[in-house]
Amino acid sequence: MRRRSRNQPLESEVRLFLDALPETARPLLESRSGADVVEEIGLEVVRGVVLDVMRGVNIRDSTEPLTRRRIALLNAAMIAQYASVPGTATSVASLAESVAAALEGSRLGRGEEWMLNWSLGLTEKAVQNVLRDDHLGLAGYTDRFLNTLRETAETARESFGELTGTLKVGNKEVPLDWFFLLYLATSIGSQTLTIRGSEKSLYGKLFEKLVLGSVLHVLGFEFQSGGPIDVSKRQFWMSTTEKRESDATLLMTPGKGIYFDIGFIGRGNPEIILDKVSRFERTAQFAEREHDMVTFIIVDRIGARSRVEELADRIDGTVIQMSLSYWPQLLAQRLRQRFDDYRHEILDAEHEQVDRILETRLATAPIEDLLHKAAIAEQEEST
Repeated sequence: MRRRSRNQPLESEVRLFLDALPETARPLLESRSGADVVEEIGLEVVRGVVLDVMRGVNIRDSTEPLTRRRIALLNAAMIAQYASVPGTATSVASLAESVAAALEGSRLGRGEEWMLNWSLGLTEKAVQNVLRDDHLGLAGYTDRFLNTLRETAETARESFGELTGTLKVGNKEVPLDWFFLLYLATSIGSQTLTIRGSEKSLYGKLFEKLVLGSVLHVLGFEFQSGGPIDVSKRQFWMSTTEKRESDATLLMTPGKGIYFDIGFIGRGNPEIILDKVSRFERTAQFAEREHDMVTFIIVDRIGARSRVEELADRIDGTVIQMSLSYWPQLLAQRLRQRFDDYRHEILDAEHEQVDRILETRLATAPIEDLLHKAAIAEQEEST
């Protein structure tokens, strides 16, 4: 494979390939922040998503259409991009070798690196796991990748018959056969995995903090966005990455507090839930006073046969599932079990009343302040 020194200009076929992605699709490759999402969908929609999650609606029901649209638009753009690639196996192999050399020796922006990875059937996670973050292994990987496509194309031809035709997009046209179609499908599949992972992380970081801060406000606690801690009030504050005890910390009474951690974690990840339950200190110092701390973990759902709740009880932790209808009421009831003097109208309310309470109290939740805190945490993580 051709070796290239760092910062050497990209070979012409790689540059032509990258430039073939339609200009209108390039913003889809840019990094997005929580603030970008809020600007795109609006503050009231954000508040509506938070309310739906409190009702037990799956967060994916709200975010999936946004993710699917981004993926579908990139799928279409990549079809247009690959229509500019000469469709013979020899041409694809030449491009793949040039791409591997570019990834090994060039400084690339994130979007360009993504596109080149996809053209070799790679994602960032695959680079970590398959190549072990060593781009010097790309030569051997690329040979195996192309051989696999050739063998699979031959198997498809023998099993299903010849595939013929052309792919024409605008004034670009490329002949179709099994090899080229599998090459395109593999690239689009890698893109889909990348975008799904990116979107999942983005929406998780944004809405986890908004849901947690909002539900604590709904349950009658005061958001402390800055300034000194007042242990005489039932205050809570959100963490930043600078000092992350938990996603939120709540002082219930002088000398007693709660660590809250939240994650849209499903039943397939019980070990992550257990790690969250067990990692926090049992005592902490706030406002020059020691506090006994308990831990509340809020997750999407746990499996029917999971022992997570039982194990959490053993270490004095509590797990709440957001998949349950009106789970904030259950959270309030668990708080009451631990703190006898906690009172709230939601505790004994009927479901119809719970919905009214959630909607009414959420209307005054400090969503913008919580967004500001989430943005600060996001910036700290990126630096």
